Amino acid sequence: MDAAFWHQKWEANEIGFHEGEANRLLVKYFNALSLAEGRRVFVPLCGKTLDIAWLLSNGFRVAGAELVESAIEQLFSELGIEPEISEVGEVKRYSAKNIDIFVGNIFSVSSEILGSVDAIYDRAALVALPEEIRRRYTGHLMEITDGTPQLLLTFEYDRSVMDGPPFSISNSEVIEHYGDRYELTLMESIAIPGGLKGKCAATENVWLLKK
Repeated sequence: MDAAFWHQKWEANEIGFHEGEANRLLVKYFNALSLAEGRRVFVPLCGKTLDIAWLLSNGFRVAGAELVESAIEQLFSELGIEPEISEVGEVKRYSAKNIDIFVGNIFSVSSEILGSVDAIYDRAALVALPEEIRRRYTGHLMEITDGTPQLLLTFEYDRSVMDGPPFSISNSEVIEHYGDRYELTLMESIAIPGGLKGKCAATENVWLLKK
């Protein structure tokens, strides 16, 4: 799996991972991050998620990172916002009031490019990455955000039945990635009705990560 995989998905409009409303677990658990209005939330591998509109409408500022530029063009179009576009290092920055999205490889987004953030909301990043990239991703994420608090959603299922994305990530793997830097709380584990993609039984886990 490489960048071409995700570009192809967007070009073919194969975006079943895109939800038609704000994620219900974001809505249910976001307050656990204890953020004041106006704080800045980082959404890695954000696509055109409606979670961004929800965050903005609730008074938060948003930073995002996304590989596929067409997804961000659609995001701003659907928000009804005209972005300013600039080159920053190896990525493009789409900016408007209270929102900055960095388009390109997330490993090209440094702490200086990203700027200060107060929380991370990871619904679709960790689970989108194969195992050999996840450790690099989690290390990079902690580095560029200084280990800021995080709301993390993961899936767990029998990998012999299907493979990702979204990939199955065990609770022990989450602890392996983040246990040295964060206090981890498993807020809820929910069986997915009908299974993941209708293919196999799966659980969605909601993690709260705090310093």
